[in-house]
Amino acid sequence: MSTITFFLVFSGTERVAANILGETASDADIAALTAKLGIDRPLVVQYGDWVGHAVRGDLGNAWTTTGTVSEILGRRLPVTLSIVSAAIALMAVVSAVLGITAAVRGGWSDKVIQIISVVGFAIPNFWLGLMLVVLFALNLRWLPATGYVSFSSSPSGWFAAVTLPVMALVLSGIASASQQVRGAVVDALNQDYVRTLKARGVRMRSILYRHALRNALPAALTVLSVQFIALLGGAAIIERVFAIPGLGELTVRSAVVGDVPVLMGIVVAMIIVVIVVNLVIDLLNAWANPKVRLQ
Repeated sequence: MSTITFFLVFSGTERVAANILGETASDADIAALTAKLGIDRPLVVQYGDWVGHAVRGDLGNAWTTTGTVSEILGRRLPVTLSIVSAAIALMAVVSAVLGITAAVRGGWSDKVIQIISVVGFAIPNFWLGLMLVVLFALNLRWLPATGYVSFSSSPSGWFAAVTLPVMALVLSGIASASQQVRGAVVDALNQDYVRTLKARGVRMRSILYRHALRNALPAALTVLSVQFIALLGGAAIIERVFAIPGLGELTVRSAVVGDVPVLMGIVVAMIIVVIVVNLVIDLLNAWANPKVRLQ
């Protein structure tokens, strides 16, 4: 992925120096900056130089701001991960409650939850974010409209700062995840072993929590892993709406100004996050389902 992205983004760097210097820059200044950035060399040579440094942890320097790419990512990535982690935790709890309720109770409860899920999935998160700002920040003044406070500096300030972004992020995800949880629980409850347990007089609560949910867990975990990755992408717009200095906002700004080294660093960071998330989900699935464990 980093190789494909490199050749895509570095193949369009002809006007980067001119964009950085502005319209009043002379041809000589543009040529000098182009040579300084090293983008006048063949793409293969540039890629070999980038890879040689990247494997040692050196992602280069930013073109449009001071500091190395690694330093910039070190400041931005924890912000995005804190928001996305809070969002996925909330999504897991709410989706589990809604999905299990719909699967077990059925009837009108199931229909209402499905209708809410469809409506929630259809609402754009950026529009929802703006509506939340108008209601809770401007009208009620309960929460801040923009900005971010780190958890280490103030847990209460962090909670207040991420509440609205998290709510805007999770609505569509809850709609999708709750339906997946519902389907997995319904499938588990229709298995032969559940009917056998019922025939033996085992209480439904015990069947649900000790047997059915554990069999439904792998499907639910897979959905949450996909939602986690989707939330990373959705954070780009939400962070712009709430002026949060995270990775999403950095991606949009770097793409606009043409800061290619920062974009490449973001790609590498996202790849690592996706690999780690998928690995954790695989390990949790192996813990929940003995059938997929390595012998």
